[in-house]
Amino acid sequence: MKTFTSEPLIEILAWAQETLKDSDFVTFEVLNPDYALGSYAGESLRIGDVEYLYRSYKAWGDLAELLFCRMMTPKILSDHTVSMTFNKLHRDQSFHHVDAQEEKYGTSSTFSRIHKNEEPAFLSAYARALNSVTIKKKKRVLNLGINTGDEFDLIRRMLDSSDYESIEFVGIDHSKSAIETARERFSEGNALFHVHDINDLASLDLGRFDCIITIGTLQSSTLEFKSLFASLVQEYLTPDGAMILGFPNCRWMDGEMVYGAKAPNYPYSEMSILIKDLYYCKKYLQQKKFRVTVTGRDYLFLTATKIGQ
Repeated sequence: MKTFTSEPLIEILAWAQETLKDSDFVTFEVLNPDYALGSYAGESLRIGDVEYLYRSYKAWGDLAELLFCRMMTPKILSDHTVSMTFNKLHRDQSFHHVDAQEEKYGTSSTFSRIHKNEEPAFLSAYARALNSVTIKKKKRVLNLGINTGDEFDLIRRMLDSSDYESIEFVGIDHSKSAIETARERFSEGNALFHVHDINDLASLDLGRFDCIITIGTLQSSTLEFKSLFASLVQEYLTPDGAMILGFPNCRWMDGEMVYGAKAPNYPYSEMSILIKDLYYCKKYLQQKKFRVTVTGRDYLFLTATKIGQ
């Protein structure tokens, strides 16, 4: 087992990258992060005759993620050291890699195993966005790309039953099996779900909504992003309505949500397209007299509320 004491992180990173070329695991001994709580990464600590550089469990977790690994449970080796093991993720085990015959977002797909509300980075940002638009005061809520309804489920869990049941929910998705599941999950009578092409909203005669939510949907290659977004604001949002737009900045693979969206033609995360789309929506809404905030990390949430509301 490799032991690191005062080596800089760049050496550890290079060693791990080289080792992972031929192995699914890397294991190494380092200073126990619990030994010097409150220290910053890179602080020097001398224990006996040995100098150590401190790194927290968060730092080691970040390193594992950057290496496309999961961090296994550390093992205590001595009074002041632990062994760390990183397990390489199988990048092909992702819902982005599906058989041509598989319904990509259906209930039998790899995507159906993902529960975003159980990921703290998603949950915190989405819940904050819902609070920012004062969701309990809304009367009609539209979600584009609702799948099996997780985004409505969080609203249901956040609100008192009377507040929740006073809201009319409408969800739209192209996956028939996902919508069938959503209909089973929401039997209170205040939610309506459509299997439909989002490019053709006009044929549904939906009316207007005082909150529109869409997370990870508008950037689909099958949609006309700018024209669809503009039509939502102009034709489906009430004059004092609010919007929550979620932009993925992560990948799902082998059971993990990994920071950084994969960009075409780049072997690493590149955010130009995401930032361009975010800025377009932000500028457009501000011109329409909305107050706009952008929060989150693995998912970036653009939250827009009408100024004066």
